[in-house]
Amino acid sequence: MNRLDGKVALISGAARGIGGETARLMVEAGATVVIGDVLDERGRETARTHGAAALYVHLDVTREDDWNAAVAAALARFGKLDILVNNAGLFLGKDIEAASLAEWERLCAVNLTGVFLGTKLCVPPLREAAQQSPCGSAIVNLASTAGLVGSTQDPLYSMTKGGVTLFTKSAALEFARKGYRIRVNSMHPGTIDTDMGDQVLVTRARNLGTNDIEVARRQVIERLPIGRIGTPNDIAKGVVFLVSDDAAFVTGAGLVIDGGITAQ
Repeated sequence: MNRLDGKVALISGAARGIGGETARLMVEAGATVVIGDVLDERGRETARTHGAAALYVHLDVTREDDWNAAVAAALARFGKLDILVNNAGLFLGKDIEAASLAEWERLCAVNLTGVFLGTKLCVPPLREAAQQSPCGSAIVNLASTAGLVGSTQDPLYSMTKGGVTLFTKSAALEFARKGYRIRVNSMHPGTIDTDMGDQVLVTRARNLGTNDIEVARRQVIERLPIGRIGTPNDIAKGVVFLVSDDAAFVTGAGLVIDGGITAQ
């Protein structure tokens, strides 16, 4: 189940966290992976743990040249590209009135422009690889539960992730219309135990009028029906499913892995 034997994947923001765990599970499932990130030392270390099955490339997702170089590196090293995971993202953690225009533009550059550029520039090799695969190629965009329901912690982050959610559906329909055989789906994590998850807790604590992150953590857990904060592994397993042939009939969909928070 969920095997990726012979597949080649490019994952942005994959030096650590959800991206790093996704790379690990993909390699375990038989894929080779290109790990893109701006954290060069951490990214190289992550790639080294996977030996010949992984390659690290410096990838600032807001730069078209970086994307072109990452795609070229994937093709030169592994010969094709079957999977794209647009994982890189930013969390701002500021109220509407407190955020500056520069902060908003940076948030959009990573969370929206990065997804657009990754999709646009990876489509040609994904389309080509799809012609040789029984179930085609796949893209997964990391959105958020904040892209489905309102966010009390970061409305601007929510705005960008809502954009990712609808872009995913529209891209899936466009590629289907054109006969590209590229499936496009979104992943919607809840609060996850990552560096970004810690940023969310810091923001929540501040909004509660305290510097005690553990108070915020307990509040989050109390609201979660499943009774715990999620892990990168919880999300990575979902990503691996969506890019595998087990999800061959899934496109334009959003997979919510949030411990039940949006069910309330």
